[in-house]
Amino acid sequence: MFKKIISGGNLEKQVIENIKIHIKILCSATECFKGAITTGNTEATFCVADLEREADSIRREIISTIHEGAFLPFIRPNICRFIEMVDEAFDILEDAAVEFRDLKMEFYKLIEPECIKIASANINACQLLLIAFESLINKGDIKDKNLAIRVYEKQVDDLKLDILEQLKKIEITNFWDGRTVSNFVDYISKISDLIEDASDYLYIIEVSLR
Repeated sequence: MFKKIISGGNLEKQVIENIKIHIKILCSATECFKGAITTGNTEATFCVADLEREADSIRREIISTIHEGAFLPFIRPNICRFIEMVDEAFDILEDAAVEFRDLKMEFYKLIEPECIKIASANINACQLLLIAFESLINKGDIKDKNLAIRVYEKQVDDLKLDILEQLKKIEITNFWDGRTVSNFVDYISKISDLIEDASDYLYIIEVSLR
């Protein structure tokens, strides 16, 4: 489908390759984050910030190339919005990493299994997003990938509810401790939402090309 809007120019090809790189870096960030929370190594979460800086450079290059004239005008806003969704997922993942470094391990250990499952779902959703984008470029059929991402997002929602039920049983006397664990759970749960939003924009692009 994308071949319909690529006029054979190098700008479009450059954007496509950079978008792939952008998504792959997000997948790497979700993987390193899972590794950090699985081992309980707070220092390992700094890999997220390193990868986010790398991705931010790619994002700026993508947007700059689009403004130079890549793609037809009617498709540019949705491509830019897609990039923004992926970038926002990076931001939320980095927020989760920051909160994890401040999180009391005695609280985290109580919700650790569910958090690791959420991190795994985020990895899977991100990998599906890359597959969906590549599918859009090659043939435009992304409906099944979009639905699969929704399944992972639903799994995350269910796991979040389980975590909240467990947290209700915990007596937290310090406001900041409570806020930290609450923020951490919200952030790791929101990543799949943003990936789902990004996949929705791919679907919008596909529909607009029919």
